[in-house]
Amino acid sequence: SERGGFGTAPKFPPSMVLEFLRLHERRTGSEAASRMLEGTLEAMARGGMYDQLGGGFARYSVDPSWVVPHFEKMLYDNALLLKVYADWVAAGSELAEGITRETADFVLRELGTQEGGFAASLDADTEGREGAYYVWTPAQLTDVLGAEDGAWAADLLSVTGAGTFEDGASTLQLRADPDEHGRWVRVREQLSRARDQRERPARDDKVVAAWNGQMISGLVRAGQVLEADEYLDAAERAGELLWRTHWVDGRLRRVSRDGVVGEPAGVLEDYACVADGFLALAQATADAEWLQRAGTLLDVALEHFAAPDGGFFDTADDAETLVTRPRDPSDNASPSGLSAMIRALATYAALTGSGRHRSTAEAALATVKALIERAPRFAGWSLAAAESMIAGPVELVVVLAEDADDDDLGDELAEAAWAVPGAVCVVVHEGDLDPAIPLLEGRGLVDGRSALYVCRNMVCERPITDPADLSPA
Repeated sequence: SERGGFGTAPKFPPSMVLEFLRLHERRTGSEAASRMLEGTLEAMARGGMYDQLGGGFARYSVDPSWVVPHFEKMLYDNALLLKVYADWVAAGSELAEGITRETADFVLRELGTQEGGFAASLDADTEGREGAYYVWTPAQLTDVLGAEDGAWAADLLSVTGAGTFEDGASTLQLRADPDEHGRWVRVREQLSRARDQRERPARDDKVVAAWNGQMISGLVRAGQVLEADEYLDAAERAGELLWRTHWVDGRLRRVSRDGVVGEPAGVLEDYACVADGFLALAQATADAEWLQRAGTLLDVALEHFAAPDGGFFDTADDAETLVTRPRDPSDNASPSGLSAMIRALATYAALTGSGRHRSTAEAALATVKALIERAPRFAGWSLAAAESMIAGPVELVVVLAEDADDDDLGDELAEAAWAVPGAVCVVVHEGDLDPAIPLLEGRGLVDGRSALYVCRNMVCERPITDPADLSPA
């Protein structure tokens, strides 16, 4: 309630728990969930853990107030937070709109690889010191901006004489919106150009399948709520790279670099997160090939990772034999393979009507009951999956008319559908309805106009032709 987030220090972004809180708030109207969610999102976005000049989030905060981060930037953190902030955009937050766009732009600009994937991380150190690329002193601000703008920026960005970091330097915080927006835009551009002259952090160029799957999902969500085709295009390129390069002889490989796949076999989180990314692409493109690829990944995972009690092991049944076969259901800095599998299975079931995948997701969820009761902070995605399955999950199909005169209605229906967190949502032109995606079967226009179908378990209500008729619950 005071600082946002959970625990003291070090303080990691609770991305998976925040996703659960968003769904719980939507289902129950809980004001407590809303305060926890939005207070944490704002605290992280305004603190030093967020790069106020270049966008994107550092790995974690070393203090309880999100002031000083460990400056390494990880792909998975930015993927998970991108989706959470995009959901906040859909809820109407102006702050989240800027954070979402800047984070997506950072990922494309600094983590994108030539082959279409995304690099694993940026290092914390430059010039032999952690954070040297990111921190400032009042004197450095004055050198770049001049005395008047330098003093204004120091006050705005909490850059003090004593410093908030090491050796009198400060991280940049933006604890309140600037009263002179145009001035802030100009100052920010000047500081960014000056920072670009510093030694840049080194980049770990390996492409990790699971983390790229998470980023595909994040970019799809950002592209939807911001209506930004460049994010959707980038997500599709990454998906093609994963299928073209990481899918080898009917199995998924974990890493590649410079377009060359490595030997390590994919683990459970790779199969689950890549499947989840492909399912996001299936919804964004209405292309059944992404759905089929996701189904193939899930079939392999069900064959080689399933545990006798309904849960999943983290390694395949034909992987290297260890003393104990790993099995950790808890979310930590990134989601567990188990919680990611539950999520992907439930989404696949919603798009296809597959009772087998739905029941498998429910059985896997039952295996983490004790974890959810004892340590819910480490079961965020499992809780989110439970919330989603209580709601159905909600399945939304927007069928767009080809008639240009109907564009505004179609856009409004799509925007209303994308604003629903946790929904499985496909937006498709009438001429592109593909029966290979079962959720689309039997959907069509209403009296020649665009229409929105609200369904649960493949059973739909009367189609909507007025966005105001879409219930928030």
